[in-house]
Amino acid sequence: MDYLDATIDSMENSRFVAVYGGLIRELVGISHLSQTDINCLLMVYYKFAKVNGPNAKKMTKIQFYQLFLVLFKVSNVQTIDRTLFAVTKDVKYVSPQAWVQLFSLYTTKDLSVRMRFAFDIYDTKATGFIDREQVSLACEKFFTGEDEDEITELRADMGEFIIKKFDVDKDGLISFEDYSAVVSEQPCLLEFLGRLFPSPEDREIMAHCINMDSILT
Repeated sequence: MDYLDATIDSMENSRFVAVYGGLIRELVGISHLSQTDINCLLMVYYKFAKVNGPNAKKMTKIQFYQLFLVLFKVSNVQTIDRTLFAVTKDVKYVSPQAWVQLFSLYTTKDLSVRMRFAFDIYDTKATGFIDREQVSLACEKFFTGEDEDEITELRADMGEFIIKKFDVDKDGLISFEDYSAVVSEQPCLLEFLGRLFPSPEDREIMAHCINMDSILT
C-alpha cells in the first residue's frame, strides 16, 4: 500500500497495513466510499487511536465528542449520543467500522438511507414514532430571546406546523412512513427537527482534512 501520510515512517506504514489491510478490503465491498476514501479515513482513525497509547487500537468516545464539536460544529449532546448509538452500541469506544460507517452516512446521496438515519436520531424514545413532546423539545432549540411569552408562542406555533406537515395519516404521531412521504417530495425537510448532517461547507473542510477523494473530485 502506498504511503498515505508523510508523518509516519515505513515501519509504521507497514503496521497500519497489517492492522487495517483486511478491514479495508472488507469495507470496500460494502460501502459506496472508494478504497482511497476508506484508506484515508482509517489512517486518521489510526492516528486518533495511537494517541491513546502504543497498544491502543480504538478511538475513545471522548475523542469522538471532541471531533463533533470541532469539525462538525455539533454541540447538542443528545444529537451526538444518538448519532453514536446509530453506528455503535459500544459504551466506551468507537470501532473503525463505526467510524467509516458514520462518514458513509454523511456522504451518501441515497435519500432513503439518509432518511432512515435521520428519523432514528429524532426518534429519541425508540418507539418508531415521533410524538408531540419530542417535537416540542426540538422546537425549543429553534427560538431563543428575552421575551419569554413571544418565544413560547413561536415554539408552539412551530410545533403545530410540524405536526400538521408531517403527520400525514392524522393519528397524532409522526411515523417513518409519514416522514419519508413528506421528505421524498421535499428533501430540504430531511433535517426538520435540527441539524444532523455536515453542511456543504463543513463537508468540504472534512474532505480536505481527511483527503476524501470522492468529495473533492
